[in-house]
Amino acid sequence: MDDGLGAVCDSFHVSSRLFLKLEMTLERDTVLHFFDRIRKEYPGLRKLRQREDGCLMLEEEPSDGGSRRWLRLDRGSLRLGHSAPENLEDVRQFGRLILTQAPYHLSFSDIDFDHLEVIYGFDLEYRGNHDQLVAETLLGDHAGAGFLFGPRTKHVIDVQPYFGIALNPACDLQAYVEVKSRTTTYEVRSETYENAPIGVFLTTRKYWGVEAPSSLVEAHDALFDAADELSTDFVVPSFVNPLAAAIASRS
Repeated sequence: MDDGLGAVCDSFHVSSRLFLKLEMTLERDTVLHFFDRIRKEYPGLRKLRQREDGCLMLEEEPSDGGSRRWLRLDRGSLRLGHSAPENLEDVRQFGRLILTQAPYHLSFSDIDFDHLEVIYGFDLEYRGNHDQLVAETLLGDHAGAGFLFGPRTKHVIDVQPYFGIALNPACDLQAYVEVKSRTTTYEVRSETYENAPIGVFLTTRKYWGVEAPSSLVEAHDALFDAADELSTDFVVPSFVNPLAAAIASRS
């Protein structure tokens, strides 16, 4: 696992998603040639399957440390990811190869690109009311605390903060932070909780068609650069670390 960002949580994963304006045909020969080209560089990607929704998955078997790469094709998007990566440079290189080869094999160009995303996911295992913990940890001094912790409140049942910012004047480069809880009202009512992760997700996103187009690889690298900086400066110290400390204090 990556020694930096992976060390601050129970599970760290990275994914990228390219959304298209027109649907891909996903013809058999085209897809197999594309997957074979990627497998030349990453021979561990040997598990091919088609999901019920029709998307095609090419993936590795997880290693002993849980590391696993995957590649997914939908009609309207191309997605790739790496769970528990050894380092982030490996994730970048995986993305560079796919985004260099995809336009040639799958026949799309920048006029077809809607937006590209890079997502850093931090999972923090917690057996208890996720929403209560998130509210107390991140929103205790918030103006809405009177509603969350007021005299009429019996249980906090839905707290999933979501923030978005523009990173340039044109607003086509954006970043979002989301805290995702997974506690059900049944668990709260019964006070019987599953051990499930609280997710903290940082998404950096680039839209096409506003400013002069950049290549997919250039845009992907820029989104990684932004995600690295925002994770180190804001997301880890302001979201991940406080939640990890709150979980540790309750265990």
